Amino acid sequence: MSTTRKYHYAIVIGRFQPVHFGHQRLIEEAARAADRVIVVVGSDRTPRSVKNPFTFDERERMVRACLRGGDQMRVSVVGVGDSPYNDQLWIASIQSAVERLILQDGLAPAQARVALVGHLKDASSYYLKLFPHWEFVGQHNVESLNATDVRNLYFDPENRGQLARADLPEGSAAFLERFTSTADYAELCEERAFLADYRDKYRYAGSDFPPIYTTVDAVVVEAGHILMVQRKFHPGRGTWALPGGFVGQQERLLDAAVRELKEETRLKVPVPVLHGSMKGSHVFDAPERSQRGRTITHGFFFELAHNQWAGLSDVRADDDAVAVRWVPIAEFLGMQERVYEDHFFIANHFLGGLGKS
Repeated sequence: MSTTRKYHYAIVIGRFQPVHFGHQRLIEEAARAADRVIVVVGSDRTPRSVKNPFTFDERERMVRACLRGGDQMRVSVVGVGDSPYNDQLWIASIQSAVERLILQDGLAPAQARVALVGHLKDASSYYLKLFPHWEFVGQHNVESLNATDVRNLYFDPENRGQLARADLPEGSAAFLERFTSTADYAELCEERAFLADYRDKYRYAGSDFPPIYTTVDAVVVEAGHILMVQRKFHPGRGTWALPGGFVGQQERLLDAAVRELKEETRLKVPVPVLHGSMKGSHVFDAPERSQRGRTITHGFFFELAHNQWAGLSDVRADDDAVAVRWVPIAEFLGMQERVYEDHFFIANHFLGGLGKS
């Protein structure tokens, strides 16, 4: 370890959507404090959305563009996926990523002095308190820049491509300028407009409080396959989703799940058989699970008996879907970056945790 630096490793965790000056200052402080810096890029392998518009590779390029030349070799950038309903799994994923890099350097993780560098900005920074075995180095002189504000301006259809340049390192600004010429940027601007209109349309009249939506989603498996629907419209156009939707005013939750399942997939299984095939249910209530607004969904797990002589149960896409198909579970576990919102994690809950982030 350098005689001028206190730690062997300093960790910086963030989504970096995109990299702004606040992120850059945290990384620079980490480089001053430790011999090596590990930048953990969260929300890896998620489909593009207004909330998570950039891939891991794109965010790594932005991180490296803001580094001083001498720091490039001292900084490692790793991606870690989300685990919205299992903090312990998410913590373990980060611990494993860090330990792998320490071992690659020939050190024993137990002997390495490790710091976690961060800024306790608001409630969203709670994750900084989940790693008590690393010494927390808080940065109080970092501006509370908000990547959400940068994204809202950048994807605003009325201000297409406008950048919050005062908040962005040159490398990030240059990347964002190039990104405006891509089809992905046009798609995200369209989604941003849809979401803004949706929230305004469904706001409670005369109320200052935004609505809370109740939805249902069906996880249906048969003979090692899971039933998935490819979305035709925003939000998440083109991604794969579980069959589901909103609960009617006079509906019970299970009835709503069966109705949505039948409507979206034309699944040729009688309703009484579906009721008898329901093996479990769970509430999924991560506050930011949906870009449409606060949405609490009730997941239902259906395990269909398989007739080996007839093949998988017949399905057919409804008009508001591109396609519906039985996906082999092994294939599904590799589809995380193409699965809508938190549906990968909902399915994984019922599949027994087969798909790890």
